[in-house]
Amino acid sequence: MEKFVVFGRYCEDAINKREPFREKHLERLKSLKDKNILVTLGPTKCTQYLFGIFNADDESQMRYLIEEDIYWKKGIWINYDIYPWVKAF
Repeated sequence: MEKFVVFGRYCEDAINKREPFREKHLERLKSLKDKNILVTLGPTKCTQYLFGIFNADDESQMRYLIEEDIYWKKGIWINYDIYPWVKAF
């Protein structure tokens, strides 16, 4: 598995709009963390951007991981970029 960094953007008023989907989102993240797929994920302090590190086989799997999230499906996350990451230490 490779490591990937994900940068993305939240929709306007994401804090309020995400509320109905938050529990499902967090449950999925816990499951991904338990499977060693998710390293870390969260919003920036300004809550406009998301940042995450994942373990995945390839970029295609990464796109699937992002686009299967309820936040993507409901428009809470509005875009993202994926970058392969080389952990120096």
